[in-house]
Amino acid sequence: MAVSENREAYIPYRRTDIIDLCLKDGQLNPADTETFKDFCQILSAFYHFRFHKTLEIIKDNYVIFNPNADVQPLNEPSLDQYDEMEAKVVAAFKHILERANYIPLPESIMQHALGKKSLINLRTQVDFNDFDDVLYYYRGDTDKTIKVKKFFFWKEEKTIDIFERIVLLIKFKGAGYFRAKKPNKNNLEELKFTPGKMYVYFYKNIPKHDVDLLFPNIETSMTWKDRLLFGIPAIGAAVPLILKALPNILLLIAAILLVFNAPSLVNLLNVEQDKLRNVMPILVATLSLAMALGGFAFKQYSNYKSKRIKFQKDITDTLFFKNLANNASVFQMLIDIAEEEECKEIILVYYHLLTSPKLLNPEQLDSRIETWMEEKLGTKINFDIHGPLDNLQDIRGRVFADVKDADAPEVPLLSYDNQGYCHVLPLKDARVVIDWVWDNAFRYNGTPL
Repeated sequence: MAVSENREAYIPYRRTDIIDLCLKDGQLNPADTETFKDFCQILSAFYHFRFHKTLEIIKDNYVIFNPNADVQPLNEPSLDQYDEMEAKVVAAFKHILERANYIPLPESIMQHALGKKSLINLRTQVDFNDFDDVLYYYRGDTDKTIKVKKFFFWKEEKTIDIFERIVLLIKFKGAGYFRAKKPNKNNLEELKFTPGKMYVYFYKNIPKHDVDLLFPNIETSMTWKDRLLFGIPAIGAAVPLILKALPNILLLIAAILLVFNAPSLVNLLNVEQDKLRNVMPILVATLSLAMALGGFAFKQYSNYKSKRIKFQKDITDTLFFKNLANNASVFQMLIDIAEEEECKEIILVYYHLLTSPKLLNPEQLDSRIETWMEEKLGTKINFDIHGPLDNLQDIRGRVFADVKDADAPEVPLLSYDNQGYCHVLPLKDARVVIDWVWDNAFRYNGTPL
């Protein structure tokens, strides 16, 4: 596996693979192996339940912002409720992305992309004033070597920086803003998006300098190179056409001057007077001139439209096969990724504290896990040690056989001593605690806590 020096916290393996790797490590005896499997199973179920609650919050609040919604709320929210619902969606979006080990995209990279081009030879412009909210996160800052077509059949190898995954949330301003922006145009029907709605996109393998192409309000135009390639042949074709039509043009001008009683100016044009007295040649000349110029203009306009269609096709080809999800489905995918990441981190922390022959503080534990991952899988990661430690410390339950023993104290899965070393409960006790937490996720039977 290729290793990037840009280490990230993301663990590029399934939760079940991490559990199997721990079991094959040889540090657990056969009896503890089954107990460890049980612990991981209940832990995964518990975090599935926790993230499901987050998903329900998103579903309840995103419905009025979803441009693809097929259900509607019974009552339209007030302005304050509308703002509160928007804030809840944005907060939940940030929460699950951070839990999924995605990284906020620096504003400097976005602004740099607007002035650069990578694979699509376009000038782009994005009006960020169109947005009430805009957030972008990424994972996997790496590079990739591709072949780019240059002239005819010749292809050039090019190394580009890419984001392996990128997520974008955009909340557009309301319809009133866009009406005021261009009051003389029926611009709402021309928009590629619905004002007031929230768009969420999930893409893979996007070149770093092409992230601006992900915005639905992007405006594209030809580069100076394309304009020259388009304009110079047009001028070259227009010059002989104008020279050929010049006699007819002079004849038409002379006829107009004659109507306005300017014979001296007519004489300067050196046009035969007999031709001016005959109306039909003038009409034929005018019609021929109009057809020639009109045909040339239509050809150039068709070339311009073809160029724009090619530009749009380039964008479509670039993004269509890189799209992973849109809008509500993005939240579903990210919840699953966040759930997996949270469980993998906790399992790794608990396993290494359980099997370490010596006490470890957080920094030593972090180094041990990173070294273990590199030795076992050849993968360099920047393990997020504080998140799983906090999670293990927050999971508290009772270690007792009789579930009715309400006087038993609650204990955390992880604690610290005075020297800052980490301690976890023995495996069997940890399984009982997480099982107690899972059993008490709901307290509808009246049993006191």
